[in-house]
Amino acid sequence: MAEALVLEKITKIFPHPAGPVRAVDDVSLTIHDNEFFSLLGASGCGKTTLLRLIAGLEQPDGGRIILGGQDITELPAFRRPVNTVFQSYALFPHMSVADNVAFGLKMQKKKDVALAVTDALRLVRMEKLADRMPSQLSGGQQQRVALARALVNRPQVLLLDESLSALDYKLRREMQGELKRLQRETGITFILVTHDQNEALSMADRVAVMDGGQIVQVAAPPEIYHNPASRFVAGFVGTCNFVPAHVLGLDEKGDVGFRPEDAAFGVDGLVMAGQLTQVSYLGAITHYVVQLDSGENITIAHTENNAVEAGSRVHVSVDEEKLIRCAV
Repeated sequence: MAEALVLEKITKIFPHPAGPVRAVDDVSLTIHDNEFFSLLGASGCGKTTLLRLIAGLEQPDGGRIILGGQDITELPAFRRPVNTVFQSYALFPHMSVADNVAFGLKMQKKKDVALAVTDALRLVRMEKLADRMPSQLSGGQQQRVALARALVNRPQVLLLDESLSALDYKLRREMQGELKRLQRETGITFILVTHDQNEALSMADRVAVMDGGQIVQVAAPPEIYHNPASRFVAGFVGTCNFVPAHVLGLDEKGDVGFRPEDAAFGVDGLVMAGQLTQVSYLGAITHYVVQLDSGENITIAHTENNAVEAGSRVHVSVDEEKLIRCAV
């Protein structure tokens, strides 16, 4: 599989009164052509800094950035075949939709600007609103215009920096589908930075989980979820219950984990006893919180509403094959 982007031992250090901060710490990563890739992590983990390094908005203190086989580490941002869509869409308020999309092409004195703009707006399904002003658009429509502006000159890589976070839940879900469609139709490599685990898992071909300036796991979403490389990944990506191994009668040291959907009420498999303390009906799923006799609180998630009331004495079972055994 061809390589779109290669990061080799990238490091970025920021000064701080308490001492230098390694925002990105010796990161190496390969992203493929025509891949929808996601950088996932909590605030301050280094994911946005890494994106800015790829875009050329920051310069690394060490390492190399190779795009399409070319070393672009020293290349200024405006010369890189990369475009970025930020959380704030940064549309020019005094320009129409079409003029916003055309702006970069006109600055570069490109030919056939009108045709390129029409094609870009058609791609994001905004061609009928070409003459509107940004103030006349909804948040989702502004997002589409920002995407059209970023895609109009067909960059090698499109960077998305928390670009859906300003949208409400329903519109955000809609735009997630739109982004996947755009990536497949254009064949451009997309790199999405997000703190939203559901967004990363549902959209990306592969996910890199970051913590403390480092990448702690890179894998396809099912692998990240079912086979996390560490306790941090297991806890950050989805919900995970952790209990001491001996609570489940296992002859091993330390804690083991399991997902809420992999536990059930009953006595088949590995069994834990406790008291049901909370029942939360969430539409398609019901969440149950159980305080085990050993003191831990665990969550069970079922698609069916069990006839079990808060305060009941319960037994919870989990299949040993579903246990997550991972490093600290």
